[in-house]
Amino acid sequence: VQLQASGGGLVQPGGSLRLSCAASGFTLDNHAIAWFRQTASKEREGVACISTSDGKTYYDGSVKGRFIISRDKNTVHLQMNSLKYDDTAVYYCATDEGRCSLWYRTYGHWGQGTLVTVSS
Repeated sequence: VQLQASGGGLVQPGGSLRLSCAASGFTLDNHAIAWFRQTASKEREGVACISTSDGKTYYDGSVKGRFIISRDKNTVHLQMNSLKYDDTAVYYCATDEGRCSLWYRTYGHWGQGTLVTVSS
């Protein structure tokens, strides 16, 4: 099981970025795939999750209405719009069988992080 995260970068406040998480070595069917973010001063927090069994999506309140998680075959995207300074973090994707959760201990498989910096 491998997850490869990509798409991070530097963006101005109000801008957009799209992160991607490509899975290999397994199929994403019947899995939950989530995006988390972490800064030096905060514990890893879940921002969005998609359940591939039914397509349902879940968002943390801090990103709801601005971020969109979606799946395209074995890749999951996180479209991030109206970015704020507080969105600056290293973003990780994670997956495991079962239902969606925004609690990081739910997940056993993690990709490497991709840095998102929101700065003017």
